[in-house]
Parts: sequence; structure tokens; C-alpha cells
Amino acid sequence: MTYSIVARDAHTGDIGVAVQSHWFSVGSVVTWAESGVGAVATQSFAEPAYGPRGLALLRLGVDPVTALSALTGADPEQSRRQVAFVDAAGRVAVHTGAQCIEACGHVTAEGVSCQANMMRGPEVWPAMLEAYQASDGDLADRLMAALDAAEAAGGDIRGRQSASMLIVKATGSDQPWQDRVVDLRVDDSPDPLGELRRLLSVQRAYRHMEIAEQHEIAGDMEGSLQAYEQARALLAGNDEAAFWAAILMADAGRVEEGRALLADIAAREPGWRELLRRLPAAGLLANGEATVARLL
Repeated sequence: MTYSIVARDAHTGDIGVAVQSHWFSVGSVVTWAESGVGAVATQSFAEPAYGPRGLALLRLGVDPVTALSALTGADPEQSRRQVAFVDAAGRVAVHTGAQCIEACGHVTAEGVSCQANMMRGPEVWPAMLEAYQASDGDLADRLMAALDAAEAAGGDIRGRQSASMLIVKATGSDQPWQDRVVDLRVDDSPDPLGELRRLLSVQRAYRHMEIAEQHEIAGDMEGSLQAYEQARALLAGNDEAAFWAAILMADAGRVEEGRALLADIAAREPGWRELLRRLPAAGLLANGEATVARLL
């Protein structure tokens, strides 16, 4: 009993699925995706097996329509199921069983399917597709726009509780943990979409920190500091990026600026100063104790 979207980004090839529901931990049931294969949303008296079984068929090269037909044809409860597939080529298939609770339905377009059941009204799934197609940004932004539109159109007749978003890369690798672009769940919240949006912002901030580390390793201190500044702008109330930026500032000759930044975050959590003292022993400061002396 929920609304969801599965989609493939035509520009990057990334594949994603996003959902919101008045049901605890909806992401643990509905959202399934695999790089280079596809994405599945399984809901409405959900049978979680549709996720891994559907992906297995897509992995074998079975097209989404045939794969979904094979699964629903073998399911005695198919009339209560609502399931959507999108594969790595952007082909879609969707099933809304005759006994899904009104308002229920689905709508598809190239590379995307929006589906919902137990909604306040039938405006929900068309609004999702319209918002997805009209929105700018990356796939996460567009999926988020679709969820927001569903809520604005009435959403789940029971209200809100949980949400999830899963996005994988266009092509898989031998390191599947690296193939997940977004993997976020809000299991229980009075504002699951607001919390999902906040988590997306935090994830993007940590991505900037990863870029900062890459610049630092390459010897590009200015590029690293710029990336940390981008992270800090997204991490209100989280001082992780500020701590590492303070260290880089000290090593780049901006000692007073780095010292002031460390003092600011240490005023909120004194543990940051103690962490700084412990880093030389772990070999995590390029200039070791000299950096510590500059900052403390």
C-alpha cells in the first residue's frame, strides 16, 4: 500500500527506484536494484521475492514484460500484487492486480513507471510521472520530485511513515558495494520525504569529502579545500568536513583560519581535539606532530 517509481536515467544509464508509504521500513520490502540489470518495485500485499527473482530474470536477458508475466503467472495472489520493472535498456513492465485497493493504478513512459495503490485519489501516479519528466537534476533529484508530487496529489490515504531510494550505476563491476549511487532508507518518521531529502544532502556532502581526499592524495590542496567547503555547506550541524578542512588549512599555511575552525567545532564536541592528537600515531597526518602543534 504505497506509491513508487522505477526509472532509468537516459543520460547516465543509472537505474533507480524510490517509494513512500504508511508502512514501517518500506524500503526493506519494496526497493530492489542491481547495476547493469534493472530495478524492481514490489508492493500492495507485497511479495518481496519479486525483487530478487525479477532481477535474476533480467540478468539472464529476459525482457521485463516476459519476466513480470512469468512471475505473476506463477503467483496465486497476483490479483493483489502491484509490481514494476525497468531494465538496463530502459524497458519497463508493470502489473496492478484487479484486487489492489483503490485508488490504484500505474502509468509508464520511456524508461519510467509510476505506480500506486490505496491512494486518496487517482491523481497520484500521473502527477508522479509529470513531475519526473519535468524536473531537472540527476536521477535522485527527479525521483525525489516524483515522490513530492505524489504527496502533493494526496498520497497514501493512511498518511506517511517511511520512504526509501535506491540508485545503482549503469554498469556493474566486481565491487558491487561501489555500484550503489544512492542507498537510503527512512524507516519511521512523521515526515519521511523531508528526512529522505535531508539524507540525500548528507550523502552528497560525504561524496564531496571523498573527492577532497582524492585531491589531497594527488597533491591538490586547493582543490581539496574547495571540496571540503562544498561538503561543509551541506552538513549543517555535522562537523566532520570542518575537522579535516582545519587540518588542510594548517598544512596549507592558513594556520589561524584552521585553528579558529577547530576551536569552533571543539567548543561543541571536545573530542575533536583529542582525535587530532591521536592521528599522528596512525600515520594520518602528512606533517604529523607539526600539524597538531599548529592547531592546538
